[in-house]
Amino acid sequence: MKVIICGAGQVGWQIARHLSGEKNDVTVVDNNPDLVRRATDTLDVQGLAGFASYPDILERAGARDADMIIAATHSDEVNMVTCQVAHSVFAISRKIARLRSQSYLDAIYSDLYRRDHMPIDVVISPEREVADAALQRLAAPAAFDTETFLGGKAQLLGLRLDEECPVLNTPLRQLNDLFSTLRVVVLAVRREGRIFAPDAGDQLFAGDEAYVFAPLEDIPRTLEVFGKSDKKQERLVIVGGGNIGLAVAQSLEASGGRSRAKVIERERKCAERAADELERTIVLNGDGLDSSLLSEAGIARADAILAVTDDDKTNMLSAVRAKAEGCSYAIALINDPTLLPLMEPLGIDAYINPRATTVSSILRHIRHGKVRAVYSIGDAEAEVIEAEVLSTSNIAGTAIRDIDFPEGVLVGGVLKGKEIVKPTGGLRIEAGDVIVLFSLAADVAEVEQLLQVSIDFF
Repeated sequence: MKVIICGAGQVGWQIARHLSGEKNDVTVVDNNPDLVRRATDTLDVQGLAGFASYPDILERAGARDADMIIAATHSDEVNMVTCQVAHSVFAISRKIARLRSQSYLDAIYSDLYRRDHMPIDVVISPEREVADAALQRLAAPAAFDTETFLGGKAQLLGLRLDEECPVLNTPLRQLNDLFSTLRVVVLAVRREGRIFAPDAGDQLFAGDEAYVFAPLEDIPRTLEVFGKSDKKQERLVIVGGGNIGLAVAQSLEASGGRSRAKVIERERKCAERAADELERTIVLNGDGLDSSLLSEAGIARADAILAVTDDDKTNMLSAVRAKAEGCSYAIALINDPTLLPLMEPLGIDAYINPRATTVSSILRHIRHGKVRAVYSIGDAEAEVIEAEVLSTSNIAGTAIRDIDFPEGVLVGGVLKGKEIVKPTGGLRIEAGDVIVLFSLAADVAEVEQLLQVSIDFF
């Protein structure tokens, strides 16, 4: 597949890394020559310095015979015009644009993206993706990372294991025997910085980070097995009243539940806007690092703090200060992946990586076959992939033990009709099933070959 990626920033570079690693023909376009050089020096891609929306630049990038264009520059308008040029001049069939401005994303203007208006096939909103990720973290406070699959029927949880975990030093196959009715699968383990797909004989140790997959109804029991509580987060302090913090507060208000939030925002205009748009949420104007303001927000009695400003260090320090003041659970928005190893030493319970959520969202729309969801783990080290099995797929009609999966791949669950089935070696994968797989990044291309179909392919 020939793909043009416009924008060589963090998101564009990661998408290029994924696609080039899977032997696609990738060209990266950016008006910053240094970013283009970084991409061409570190990845197997072609690069072109120039403005992505200019027809002559797209032509030089190979738009005449491109299969897809991904517009992920820092400008919404450039991304929109790039898709328009790609459609009108070069007839590129698949166009994906990243749009940040909420005005462009309002549902009442959704007709804007029809082919006879602004022809964008997929619109990705990083801030909405991050807000959704924040709500998922709040719904699963025992986990440092989480994502839903199978239409919300199952969940991936990242659990940090401590000395109190009841199942330490126990081979995973023994866990299956002990909890035979529990449909939970340990898909991945991160140990001493390295992530791997465990074998049945592997054990879990204190300090491990385990990624487990289970249907929603099995989550409470799963948390109990791994020594985690399922406490609900009802009193929340949000540091950052921009689009992300506002979206989270609005969702909590709309849910009609018992959850109540207080928002702290440093910029006065932004705080006033949040106060105007929220009905039951108290908005405080000030610095989220100010201990007296945190005290006014009731941080000592709060169940959680969610720090989502546009500054990583502010988010981290706000979370640390809140924990010191008595808040039991802290979530921080972290853009820089090199800061993630500091989360545990600083006592920050969970993080949200905007780049990973955006990359996951874009990958969902560019995978081969009937891929329905993709979640990128860590610094693009691995993926959890949800895909429908079609009759022409290589794995249809085959028992799991007979499928030639790469060593770094595990099956988390299979949806047969309306029932989620725990994968066993003898379970036969049939056409129409939906399968959830964990794959190390190096094995994704081979997984795609197994999922690939002969008639439903672009």
